[in-house]
Amino acid sequence: MGGEITIRPFFPADQERAQELILAGLSEHFPSFNPELNSDLNNILDNYTRPGCAFLVAESDGILVGTGALIVEAEQIGRIVRVSVGVSHRRQGIGRLITDHLLKLARYYGYRQVVVETNDDWFDAIRFYQQCGFVEYDHSDGEIHMMLRL
Repeated sequence: MGGEITIRPFFPADQERAQELILAGLSEHFPSFNPELNSDLNNILDNYTRPGCAFLVAESDGILVGTGALIVEAEQIGRIVRVSVGVSHRRQGIGRLITDHLLKLARYYGYRQVVVETNDDWFDAIRFYQQCGFVEYDHSDGEIHMMLRL
């Protein structure tokens, strides 16, 4: 691993790099994906800094290398979204650090469970969430829905 990894809240100065990192990860898995369908990333601060929500970034040697967000799904239920780690920093535990921080925030916010969803052919993501303790509760239309009780 390069330098020490720091997990911290998103700052407006992170906008361009965070958006770029997430879109790059999506384009790896979805070669014909349309970035315009991800308009929430055009203004991360406004879209992810509401009560009960958080957007975190991971830094290594001052460089943003990962992201992850927690949003409100329903009363006492949070949803983890936008977990992404730059290709050169994968398999170093950064995604796990981000997810652990998001789960800690979910507990702080009073959520009783956290959900995630991913495509059923994104095997690395499915395995990752299983290793974090999430279990499948639904599988439909090419998506796997997973949950973790807190």
